[in-house]
Amino acid sequence: MAIRLSLICLLVSVTAIAADLTPERYWISALPNTPIPNSLRHLFTSDFSDEKSTNVQVGKGGVNVYTGKGKHGGGTAVNVGKGGVHVDTGKGKGTHVSVSGGKGHGGGVGVHTGKPGKRTHVGVGKGGVIVHTRHKGKPVYVGVKPGHNPFVYNYAASETQLHDDPKAALFFLEKDMVPGKAMNLRFNAEDGYDGKTAFLPRGEAETVPFGSEKFSEILNTFSVKPGSGEAEMMKKTIEECEAKRVGGEEKYCATSLESMVDFSVSKLGKDHVRAVSTEVAEKNAPMQKYRIAAAGVKKLSDDKSVVCHKQKYPFAVFYCHKAMMTSVYAVPLEGENGLRAKAVAVCHKNTSAWNPNHLAFKVLKVKPGTVPVCHFLPETHVVWFSY
Repeated sequence: MAIRLSLICLLVSVTAIAADLTPERYWISALPNTPIPNSLRHLFTSDFSDEKSTNVQVGKGGVNVYTGKGKHGGGTAVNVGKGGVHVDTGKGKGTHVSVSGGKGHGGGVGVHTGKPGKRTHVGVGKGGVIVHTRHKGKPVYVGVKPGHNPFVYNYAASETQLHDDPKAALFFLEKDMVPGKAMNLRFNAEDGYDGKTAFLPRGEAETVPFGSEKFSEILNTFSVKPGSGEAEMMKKTIEECEAKRVGGEEKYCATSLESMVDFSVSKLGKDHVRAVSTEVAEKNAPMQKYRIAAAGVKKLSDDKSVVCHKQKYPFAVFYCHKAMMTSVYAVPLEGENGLRAKAVAVCHKNTSAWNPNHLAFKVLKVKPGTVPVCHFLPETHVVWFSY
């Protein structure tokens, strides 16, 4: 009887502390009055996820979870006992997981088996026990166009990037942001993979190596061949994350949604903060001519902001930087084929510390520190600001 009562108490406490295990729950807990942009919500689950139904049975033997394969032999059993949580994946091998409310990972129960992109995550929350089984394999690398991330301002543009990178068209001058102005734009954010790469929960992301000194380990973790195009892409992302900062800006590479929230809140506060991103009515819309709609441009912020740019990597990594003297605008656009977009633009009033050969200066034919330089955000990028 005492053991049964202990089990019930443990399950109740686990349910309470695990409520915020998912990235979405963490956001709601930290920013209850800030809506989640659709661009980030779409990254909670990968295009390669394999969501299965879950049957949960609570009995004397613990909590048994079956992942919907039709036979108990193919499911996952989760047993809660005095020693913690034991997960049997049906292959004769189990995973021992401690239950705690420790700092840094949000507390609760998290079970991870296998490499990133190939693992089963078991979480206990308000809805019971939830099992997410990811697709057997990471997103397929399809190649990327050469050149540095144009939103890292200490790099010079290459001639190839100037002519071939569709993001070059995203830069414009603030004076041109008027109704009727036409621009050739494409808002898709290519990340090098056939399908979007998703967020890892922070507890999982923090176990994955990240950094130039661990690059061989990183390639092994994701089964990437050294010297391949994918390896070079990943290396460039890490180099950009580790590059020196521009001027007085503060920067940070967030490897989880939770860490992005923490960085942004630490710079802007949490009481009056918004996060917005560009929204296009059609998925994978091609490059086309857009005009700024007659409804006009709306200024959202005119001070400091934190802009987070999605990087090219096997899972969602964002290059975030806090910039002073920036303005954020909502810009309604109408495409020549009738497509509508709610674009977000960021204007930098002080570009004196940027590389003089940066892509923006090449495209706009202006010099650093002379005029405000603006850019639209691709769909999966986000800007945070106070209001």
